[in-house]
Amino acid sequence: QVQVVESGGGLVQARGSLRLSCVASGRPSLPSLISAMGWYRQAPGKERELVAEITSDGTTNYADSVKGRFTISRDNAKNTAFLQMNDLKPEDTAVYYCNVRGWFSIESRFDRWGQGTRVTVSS
Repeated sequence: QVQVVESGGGLVQARGSLRLSCVASGRPSLPSLISAMGWYRQAPGKERELVAEITSDGTTNYADSVKGRFTISRDNAKNTAFLQMNDLKPEDTAVYYCNVRGWFSIESRFDRWGQGTRVTVSS
C-alpha cells in the first residue's frame, strides 16, 4: 500500500506565499516505484484540475494559470514533493491534493491521493 499525506495549507493574503508538502510512504522500495508526483486543486463548484506535476527524472508540467508563480520540486529519496506558491491570488483558493503514481510491477500500477489541504487566499 501507498499512503499520501499533504501539509502546509492555510490562510494567506493576496500576493503572499505558501509552501505545500506531500509525503508518500508504505514501502522501503517506494523511491524506485514512483513515476510522478503531482498537485491538483479543486475550488468550490469546480472540477479538480492539475496544478503541477513532476516526474522521476525531474520533468515538470504546470497549469498556465500558475506558471511563473508556482514551483514544484521533489526529493526522490524521501518520497516528498513540494509546491512553492508565490504571488498568490484569491482565485488560487481551493483544496489542494497530492497525487502519487507509479508501478509496483510491470502489471501493477498504483495511483494514490492524499486527503487534501485547504488554501485560502484573501483579497
